[in-house]
Amino acid sequence: MTAILRNESRRLRRGSLLLSGLFAMLTAFFLAVFPAIRDEAEVIMDAYPEFVIELMGLEELNTIEGFAGGYIYPFIWVLFGGVYLAYVSAGLIAGDIQSRTLDLTLSNPVSRESVLAQKVAALWVPILALNGAVVVTLALGAVALGERLDIVALAMVHLLGVPYLLVCAGIGVVFSVLFDRVGRAQVTSLGLVFVLWLVDGLSYTDPDYEWIGQFTPSRYYDPTGILVHGEYGFLDASLLLAAFVASLVVAAAIFVRRDI
Repeated sequence: MTAILRNESRRLRRGSLLLSGLFAMLTAFFLAVFPAIRDEAEVIMDAYPEFVIELMGLEELNTIEGFAGGYIYPFIWVLFGGVYLAYVSAGLIAGDIQSRTLDLTLSNPVSRESVLAQKVAALWVPILALNGAVVVTLALGAVALGERLDIVALAMVHLLGVPYLLVCAGIGVVFSVLFDRVGRAQVTSLGLVFVLWLVDGLSYTDPDYEWIGQFTPSRYYDPTGILVHGEYGFLDASLLLAAFVASLVVAAAIFVRRDI
């Protein structure tokens, strides 16, 4: 039974297209300022404190790879993308509970696990849309600027970024089955993703507390390492995928036992 998957995919299509357009515009805006940053790369690097350099992965800003890894992906992908996936996921179940449509869905011969799985599977729509928008804009922008961008590295930075987005989505799913009000679930989810991103950055300010960043998903996704050094963190991606699966197991356990 895939009716829920098809319906949820259609429902997510409009918002995903709108946000992908916004991501494309933001990427184009960042690319527009790249020539100025490229010429002042050393001055900019000296102006930033060490923890900001660590958080954003600033390195080789005079190259398109270093600029994308240090400016475009930390904000557009890690922060905004993660917050959006958490926000959307938080409404998957809580939205139906609040609107009372979940009762009608569960009146059909379908298990709660299947409902949850199909709704989560529908997240392929925003993930694909966001990936396509940023990849196309960045590739065309690099050509327009006369820069050569490694297509393989570009593909890998997005492929290995999917597990990170899924973890953010998993956070939203857990809160979606915990709360009856969609607004509360969404605000809590996006707030937690933002706090985790902030904690990862602040943990660099003191070596004694840097270990705290190991509990944040953004610590396991390094766009600069992929684009500049060709370091493909498959182990880190595997850990993120494991965390995503664990969040789904927790969400399913709560959803099956709770009273709707």
